[in-house]
Amino acid sequence: MADINVTPLVDVMLVLLILFIVTAPPVTYQIQVDLPQPSTNPPPALVNPPEPIRIAIDAGGTVSWNGSPTPMSTLQAQFDVEGARPLDEQPTIEIATDLDAEYEVLAKVLSRAKNANLIKINFVEPGA
Repeated sequence: MADINVTPLVDVMLVLLILFIVTAPPVTYQIQVDLPQPSTNPPPALVNPPEPIRIAIDAGGTVSWNGSPTPMSTLQAQFDVEGARPLDEQPTIEIATDLDAEYEVLAKVLSRAKNANLIKINFVEPGA
């Protein structure tokens, strides 16, 4: 008889498969995520919310504040003025970047906004 008996090999493989199935769940670990909880008392809506500030970053790295070009050196001072307002009176910062803009410019704008304690930041499509 010239055939190889594969039955012991299949038995060993099934035992190994069962061992991997049994030991795999304890190896995995859970990541703790704090999800927001629904509120029974929503905050009152603002009667006159402040106008959003539109920041545009073009492909050349020029930053515009509500349509007017603004140098990066004065951007922090402008963010500081807006960040000094109470939280409910802070305007929303809407950032639109060109598809060819460098990420470094966006990162600088975001870090300056964070340093000014601005938390209402949205990303919008260019021209929106």
